[in-house]
Amino acid sequence: MKVLGIDEAGRGPVVGPMVIAGAMIEEKNLPILEKIDVKDSKLLSPAQRRAIAKELVKVLDSFEVRVIGPELIDQALNDPHSNLNKLELATFASITNQMNPDKVIVDCPSVNDKKFLGEIKQKLDHKRDVIAEHKADSKYLIVGAASILAKERREEEIKKIKDKIGIDFGSGYLSDPRTSIFMQQNFKTYPEIFRKTWAPYKELMSGKHQKKLDEF
Repeated sequence: MKVLGIDEAGRGPVVGPMVIAGAMIEEKNLPILEKIDVKDSKLLSPAQRRAIAKELVKVLDSFEVRVIGPELIDQALNDPHSNLNKLELATFASITNQMNPDKVIVDCPSVNDKKFLGEIKQKLDHKRDVIAEHKADSKYLIVGAASILAKERREEEIKKIKDKIGIDFGSGYLSDPRTSIFMQQNFKTYPEIFRKTWAPYKELMSGKHQKKLDEF
């Protein structure tokens, strides 16, 4: 039986993409993931995560990584019939249909996990065993593997942006002071890297959030 785990990285930052990854392996081979120390990516140091990601591409039967840029995220949030959860839902279903597992386990982004489970089942091309749970990345090794692949790719994408513009803006999350200062100074210079539907960005564009730099 082939088991697929799906998770995302970068749901909340104002800069850069969200990345969704699927990792699949034969159920009988799940102990291999434990041997290489797979766990929720949030519990790993960057060095540990990189090392495990390199091992994962060797031991997994297959994997799929989708990079969803700011423009697509903004399109989803500007659509009255869509939102971030629905964007994830559609991507989860697309990855599942492409990879064709016997069983899929997803890290549920919705508060209502039962509703999300029903919705993802409706989008699958045929009936499968589906689990949708909160914190699945810490409960299931295969979802932890997906979280590592997603986080590692997200970090690679952020590095590409930093290298291109020549500025280290930090993590891309507004809780990071470097990101806050960077957005204040550059929201008009590099609009393509920002999620324009995020409230702080919209406030800057409307002039409601103009701060002097010494206020940060």
